[in-house]
Amino acid sequence: MNFRVAQFKTIASNTTAVAAALSLALAGCGGGGGSGNTVGGPAPSPTPTATTPSRLFADPAAESLSVTDVQRVIAQAVGEAQARNLPAVIAVVDRVGNVLAVFRMNGARATTRTSAFISFTGTLNNPPVEAQGLDVPATAAAIAKAVTGAYLSSGGNAFSTRTASQIVQQHFPPAPITPGLESGPLFGVQFSQLPCSDLSARFNSAGGPSALIGPKRSPLGLAADAGGFPLYKNGVMVGGVGVVGDGDYGFDPNILDTDTDAEEFIALAGIQGFAPADNILADRISVDGTLLRFSDARIGGLATLQTNFAAINGTAGALVPVTGYSAGAIVAGSVYGTEISGIRPSTTGEYTNRDIFVLSDGSGANRYPPRAATDGVSGALSAADVRAVLEEAFTVMARGRAQIRQPLDSRIQVSISVVDTNGAILGVIRSPDAPIFGIDVSLQKARTAMFFSSRFAAGDLTTAGLGNFVTRTRTFLNDTAALTGAIAFSNRAQGLIERPYYPDGEVGRPPGPLAQPIEDFNPFATGLQTQLIAGNLLAHAGFILGANADTPQGCTGAPSTGLAPNRIANGIQIFPGAVPLYRGNTLVGAVGVSGDGIDQDDMISFLGGANNGGARAGNGLGNAPKPIRADTVIPPGTNTRLRYVNCPFAPFLDTSAQNACEGL
Repeated sequence: MNFRVAQFKTIASNTTAVAAALSLALAGCGGGGGSGNTVGGPAPSPTPTATTPSRLFADPAAESLSVTDVQRVIAQAVGEAQARNLPAVIAVVDRVGNVLAVFRMNGARATTRTSAFISFTGTLNNPPVEAQGLDVPATAAAIAKAVTGAYLSSGGNAFSTRTASQIVQQHFPPAPITPGLESGPLFGVQFSQLPCSDLSARFNSAGGPSALIGPKRSPLGLAADAGGFPLYKNGVMVGGVGVVGDGDYGFDPNILDTDTDAEEFIALAGIQGFAPADNILADRISVDGTLLRFSDARIGGLATLQTNFAAINGTAGALVPVTGYSAGAIVAGSVYGTEISGIRPSTTGEYTNRDIFVLSDGSGANRYPPRAATDGVSGALSAADVRAVLEEAFTVMARGRAQIRQPLDSRIQVSISVVDTNGAILGVIRSPDAPIFGIDVSLQKARTAMFFSSRFAAGDLTTAGLGNFVTRTRTFLNDTAALTGAIAFSNRAQGLIERPYYPDGEVGRPPGPLAQPIEDFNPFATGLQTQLIAGNLLAHAGFILGANADTPQGCTGAPSTGLAPNRIANGIQIFPGAVPLYRGNTLVGAVGVSGDGIDQDDMISFLGGANNGGARAGNGLGNAPKPIRADTVIPPGTNTRLRYVNCPFAPFLDTSAQNACEGL
């Protein structure tokens, strides 16, 4: 099935010379910082909605894709596909993932194949699969690409599926000369927005108030195959377009060359008139000195644009329905930030901070207001505790300097989730222009940190048919009681033992106990993360093709709990940005953060937990006690301790203070 997407990370300190040379090489490659807007026509900078002086963030302006806009995007893409003699499937979505149209050209392939070797060992709930590649519906892949372009982007950054490819692989940046560097900063994010997620909304063919509620799920998670771009209207982020046609659903393992990818050129034609501003492209954003990549395609390589939808509709191809996603007609997109989009500003009755946005049900109700825990543990989280953690984390975020947003010194924008030990969602908030992908990912992160810190992890994994990972972890740590609550795992710590090398990036070292061996690794198969949800993805592909029922809400085969499908009901996430919450020595939940650099996400979650404790609530609620944190653990034979959090230096806009997390 599909799997790829994005994040932001660090280059190993012992590879400075290679990194410096690589940065210079990238500057001369496609997507490496050329002058002028080379992917689209001039686009104005985003125009925010006016805000009151007391606010720190501006709301995105009210823009959306009209039916006419969608027609133009499709017509332009089809014209380029005709010029390249590549019949394709083109999908268009709005900012919150509603599928606005899917167009199949005559002769387009019905399926596309993952280009890497796939091996799922088979579990109680997942059938065994071993193949050079898996065939997935082309319509599903096109939607996943469009969702990726839309979900990874914002008014301050424009990312593509090529960007995603760069930041999810086993080395960052991916290239033949980079073994020895750490994995991509968003390693594993491709397994988010899953069709089985209990957070993501589902297509409602009956219409009504909930028809355009987001964020919507993706049929294949996030994509790393070139051919997916964001769409902007009058400089405002409004959606994405995805193109599938060549039969290969893959990723780019070498960032040093410039690809000529027909799908990417077709998608580039589609965004003309809806291109992001040049100053927010991925290749204007660096991570540890390496520029990200937006597109290898350039407008100079495009054929004459075809803008007349009537000229191609019914002749070059037709609009098609996609089970679970589209009825087969073009619909207009929702205006992000309005009730009907499912994401809106909070009311004064919900939060006093006017910058906080919430998820809504389309009829005015906040889907995830602060509420008390469902688990009944000693010292369980109260609604007041949840509110305090969310608001304190939001305050830390608003003070921080963003890594992935332009212009420089913009404030961080993220989504924040809190869960209890059942995995029940106790509250979700976000800033006005945070990337949409971070909503589901912040919840995945929170649940992951809670799950691996809990006394339930070993038993739940065994029930799901994945006890082999428990055995491997206990052997790796030389601890027969591992995964029963004795160690507090942050997402960073857990992610390090799901890397194809331990320590991360060191070639020749064995894999972490939750990882795929390096010879079997690819962005479609990361280890435990994949094994937990592979059966759901395979079943969902069959649902789209009409072969079986849809996957239920609630990923994985773990046992159900309380008021949640299970403790990891939208899958796990394996890059940093979450910590467990304790009251004294008792695990009571977790807080997860996603939407900016991984060190920024780490800091917000860690300080959100710490500041809520002694400084705010005064009731013993805070981060894990230091003696049980994962950074006290050195796996035998490695001489390398796990890490707990990694906070950026001098991270705040209102002070020059450094080492913000030191001593907490």
